[in-house]
Amino acid sequence: MSPSTQPDLPTPALSFFADLSVHVGPPQEVGHSLHGRRRLIPIVGGSVTGVGWSAKVLPGGADFQLIVNDHLAELDARYCLETDGGDLIYVHNTALRTGTPAHMAQLARGEPVDSAHIYFRCCPRFETASLALAWINERLFVGTGARLPERVAMRFFELA
Repeated sequence: MSPSTQPDLPTPALSFFADLSVHVGPPQEVGHSLHGRRRLIPIVGGSVTGVGWSAKVLPGGADFQLIVNDHLAELDARYCLETDGGDLIYVHNTALRTGTPAHMAQLARGEPVDSAHIYFRCCPRFETASLALAWINERLFVGTGARLPERVAMRFFELA
């Protein structure tokens, strides 16, 4: 095979994994720093529903945000889920959220914005010690989301 010839590579497909409703507390504004404006959004609870399973979002996590400019935010959320069976899943979710400066300002003020006006895509990674769920340690996931005044709604897909 020559260097310019590609083998027959599979095209990834998406398979639904879960819907999340992550409840958040008031933002903690760190302010403008070297890289942009820093904010910390406490995660205070929530719920998760997958096919044949459900979980709750445990309080104590946070979304560490970098507001890069008036139309782009980089998100870095870390939190824990507890399944109905008592298994714990650590979530590390990185995301980009972008929109017009006016729409992004509305979100920052806690006002509702139609999700059609905001690009919110994420790449969650999962870690668990559960033998039944060990497969999620070895897969990649992608998702989409919407920031609502009191919570973040997300839908995660396994990248098959």
